[in-house]
Amino acid sequence: MASKRALIGIDVGTSGTKVLVVDEAGAILARHTESYPLDTPRPGWAEQDPADWWRAVRAGLGAVVAELGAGVDHVGIGLSGQMHGLVALDEADRVIRPAILWNDQRTGRQCAWITERAGGLDGLLALTNNPMLTGYTGGKVVWLREEETGNYARLKRILNPKDHIRLMLTGEHATDVSEASGTGLFDVARRDWSWELVDRLDLPRSILPKAYESHEITGRLRDEIAREFGLPRGLPVMGGGGDAVIQTTGSGLIDPGTAQTIIGTAGIAACALDACAPNPGGRLQVFCNNDPARWHCMGVSMNAGGAFAWLRQTLGAFATDELEFDAMTARAEKVPAGAEGLFFLPYLIGERCPHPDPDARGAFVGLTLRHGAGHLVRAAMEGVVFSIREMLELMRPLGLEATTLRTSGGGTSSPLWRQIQADATGCEVQTVSGAAEGGAYGAALVAGVGAGIWPDLSTAIKGIAVETRTTPDAANRARYDAAFAVYRELYPTLKPRFDAIAALP
Repeated sequence: MASKRALIGIDVGTSGTKVLVVDEAGAILARHTESYPLDTPRPGWAEQDPADWWRAVRAGLGAVVAELGAGVDHVGIGLSGQMHGLVALDEADRVIRPAILWNDQRTGRQCAWITERAGGLDGLLALTNNPMLTGYTGGKVVWLREEETGNYARLKRILNPKDHIRLMLTGEHATDVSEASGTGLFDVARRDWSWELVDRLDLPRSILPKAYESHEITGRLRDEIAREFGLPRGLPVMGGGGDAVIQTTGSGLIDPGTAQTIIGTAGIAACALDACAPNPGGRLQVFCNNDPARWHCMGVSMNAGGAFAWLRQTLGAFATDELEFDAMTARAEKVPAGAEGLFFLPYLIGERCPHPDPDARGAFVGLTLRHGAGHLVRAAMEGVVFSIREMLELMRPLGLEATTLRTSGGGTSSPLWRQIQADATGCEVQTVSGAAEGGAYGAALVAGVGAGIWPDLSTAIKGIAVETRTTPDAANRARYDAAFAVYRELYPTLKPRFDAIAALP
């Protein structure tokens, strides 16, 4: 019997790494997830040890290959991962310091300087079509130069998290165009580095890796790695994609029209574009898509499932029974839509979109004696969805008129959270096969295109099936429209107070 051809997808996430294997029909054959810690050495800082990622990848590869055994012909590896993180390497490719992650907020001053050097926001948008957000890699490199001069003196290369894993697998310094878009140093319209910006910042061009299209072969598995896991010698490793982009691919969204929402640690709203659209005011992120003929528009809220996890931990400190996810949503289900006038601003670690403001703060607004734990939970869920709705409305001038949302991420395993999305946006909300696997599934599909399993991504996604459909409730829709009108005024009203709080000694 002929061996079944299979593809490996690896997703280096913030809380753990997932490794999965899919066949030629897009069906999942095996999966393994390995977790690791997140370090917060100072308020607003977020770091990880890249060695933890590599240990997790090795554990995952060993597990899935052992599970499948003989009879599987692995033909390609695709990579995905948390975007924007800075892995600083010396001349021997040794990691200089812990990786600075996407949700780290230390670079506000450096981002302002970069924007000034680019000629202001309009000048920066002309060079990259994106603002320099505090999470982006570019600000982290400048921070390293200013704050850790000894480490900067040793710097020879920078990589993002998934691309560090590529280096470990293949020995190659490379990235893909969707990941490079999130550094803030990339001209997304030309799908190449903005060398003009790099030069204005006095950064060495040599520190940046070559950027490939997502399906292109970037290197081949090192012999010692192939022997360790019993994988084919010279197995190709494709470009892959940054998780915020490739999760949309894994949900089957390549063509414009349908929008994607993700409620993971962060909250994401995204859609595909036929062309690189202008980004007025820089409030959105316009990146290269995993399809070389497409672009990707998204808004990323720093706080979604992470805000819910914070609430669970906080309420759990006062609870006599263990607060599981299902128990919390069960309490929220007993509260009517709109949480009886209680609102939650989910800006617990600052915000990126719809409000690029590292000094934004979380808040419950409208608390009364009537409100209990169920109201707090429901308001938190609604606040996350309202933030996503704000992002979707920002996309309308770019041509998005979606009537359907495809949703993924851990939060959307909850029927209530799916219903809130449908009611608050007026869209049918769908979950699809593969989407729950995060970026690893999209990475496997992209690898399949590079390996010749499918001619393009539009063909690769045909095996993705709709699993659930949630339609809006008309009564709740009316309540949410009224509540949203109040919600969207809360940030502008509180913004001066947030600034004052940030300035306190």
